[in-house]
Amino acid sequence: MRKSEILILFMVAMSFVAGYFLYPQLPEKMASHWNVQGEVDGYVSRFWGAFLMPIIALVMFLMFSFIPRIDPMKENIEKFRNYFDGFIILIVLFLFYIYALTIFWNFEYIFDIGQVLAPAFAILFYFSGILISKAKRNWFIGIRTPWTMTNDIVWDKTHKLGAILFKISGAICLFGLLLPAYAFAFVLAPVILFSIYLIIYSYLEYRKVAGA
Repeated sequence: MRKSEILILFMVAMSFVAGYFLYPQLPEKMASHWNVQGEVDGYVSRFWGAFLMPIIALVMFLMFSFIPRIDPMKENIEKFRNYFDGFIILIVLFLFYIYALTIFWNFEYIFDIGQVLAPAFAILFYFSGILISKAKRNWFIGIRTPWTMTNDIVWDKTHKLGAILFKISGAICLFGLLLPAYAFAFVLAPVILFSIYLIIYSYLEYRKVAGA
């Protein structure tokens, strides 16, 4: 078992332990979802409030663990495996951060959810840019369009640009700290627009390569 996998399993186990000890103190009905205005618009029972996020973290860990084993191009994943392992750790930490915010909110520590999530998304997007810059062609990780999957040149050029754009998305997220009313817009708008642009870009680059 890889060191990163041991670390993640330890974090997941600790989240279940935390849920177990906090369970008696949590309210029967727990806030679990917020809208773009930062208002609570979803609730779950105490059980799911205490254990849903640890369960999601465990499922995601298992899913990510299988990817390098089942990908037909798994030898390419090994070329950037350390960055992929780091990304998995970051995803789990991101989920635990959301879990902690949810617990604190339900203990009546009220804050602007968009504002406190902004730096977490900034880190996640920025590291995604790093991962994308290192990713080699595979079926699960990266900017996978019909055109990037067909040609290594298109893959490399699209991912080089994508790395820059995702890092920019991370930086834009930080504006949510200064303008919390627009925090979710700073998180969602750039990554959606840049993703659409990268799909178009990969197609245009493929046309150039195919016509060469």
